Amino acid sequence: MLVAWGDSTDEEEGSEEEEEAIAFMARSETDFDEESSDSLIRLKNKVCGLNKTKLKEFLFTLMDECDALHSENCELKDPCDELKRDIRDLEHENKILKDEKIELYMKNLVLHEDLERVKETFRLREESFVTDLTKLEKESLELKQNAESLLVENKSWQETSGS
Repeated sequence: MLVAWGDSTDEEEGSEEEEEAIAFMARSETDFDEESSDSLIRLKNKVCGLNKTKLKEFLFTLMDECDALHSENCELKDPCDELKRDIRDLEHENKILKDEKIELYMKNLVLHEDLERVKETFRLREESFVTDLTKLEKESLELKQNAESLLVENKSWQETSGS
């Protein structure tokens, strides 16, 4: 595989290109967009001129970087699992709250319907009361007139029988 990158003699010393290649390979975060793929192509071109010893060093550096990234991923696994658990718990609580909201809405709807029935009952009773009161007032007036008529008749009868 090292032959594919090019073969140089061991006597060649590090140059500016080698330093750039090391910087590229040591970088811990890379984005895999078009710019990154261009950077990787440039890196490949720069590495082609390096000797086997330098390539081995770069390979070990890259392996160390991979190990560091793997360790970091492992460290992030537990907090990630905790966050997933928290999300599940919150989703469960959210479902419970939504169910309670629906239940309260239904109870509110039933109470509103009951209130409307009670209002209608009171309205009908009030109408009945007003109708009955009007009848009673009319009967009371008739009875009062009848009583006054009877008093007048009784008075006139007493005057005729007493005289």
